[in-house]
Amino acid sequence: MPYDPQAELKRVLDYYNSDPLQERFSALVTGESGSGKTYLARTCRLPIHIDSFDPGGSKSLQADPGWPKDDPRRITSLRTKDNPQGQIVADTRWENEDPYAPSAYEQWEKDTDIRFEIGYYNIFGTYMLDSLSTFADAVMNSVLNTAGIAGKQPRFRHDYTPQKVALINRIKKFMTLQCDFIVTGHLDRFEEPTGRRDKYGDEIRDVKFRLRVTGNAVVTVPMQFDELYIVKNDERNGEISGEIITYAQDKYLARSRLRGEGKLDTREEADIKKLLKKIGLDWEDKPRLELE
Repeated sequence: MPYDPQAELKRVLDYYNSDPLQERFSALVTGESGSGKTYLARTCRLPIHIDSFDPGGSKSLQADPGWPKDDPRRITSLRTKDNPQGQIVADTRWENEDPYAPSAYEQWEKDTDIRFEIGYYNIFGTYMLDSLSTFADAVMNSVLNTAGIAGKQPRFRHDYTPQKVALINRIKKFMTLQCDFIVTGHLDRFEEPTGRRDKYGDEIRDVKFRLRVTGNAVVTVPMQFDELYIVKNDERNGEISGEIITYAQDKYLARSRLRGEGKLDTREEADIKKLLKKIGLDWEDKPRLELE
């Protein structure tokens, strides 16, 4: 049968139009400590599953005392099932481990594979990995443990390369989810000399922020995401106002493919569901979790 360019064009277009991943939302959300990265989960599509690698990081999601018992923002722990009404599920088993006898990443990897197999993530509106920085530490602990040098200093390419490969491969697998996928990350502040001096003779230094992750994963990991946002909390008129920076090339690095289409402003309110609605993606919650 001769090659038919029209049939091939139709095949490509049909695949694109039916591909659910084209409607998927993925974002790497970074910020300084205390900027509200984890707290942002309160604004995501419910229900939410959070794999928390940050020690104590999920505490910011605990229910406010004034919330009703059936408030959907109350948190449920997979470990204790202490609140069957909760719609934010935080698996906190990964938050603490002994670097000399690490096990967090290996167990997380096993559990994740099972969850993919049984379709666990399909019941959630959002999956969040909190955070990239501490998750990468857990991966490195596993790499060093496998090499028989747990708790020791990483050995350049011997250890950083397998860590980077594990990070990228796991992120790519989560990119196939039918729910929103958000990874948080910490920013480190550093200064660069400019070679210029102010009128007092003091050296002028540029302040910039860098994603806290080892090796060239600082470049390769952000490339996997559609959106790269910065979360900031500014105090204005005595009130704390949260915002998302969708584009910046000065001291922060942020970008948005959707901003290029005119769907987002450079600064947006720190509310994921409002942002999704503005973009034109599915912003409504999925059915409530029911625990027997």
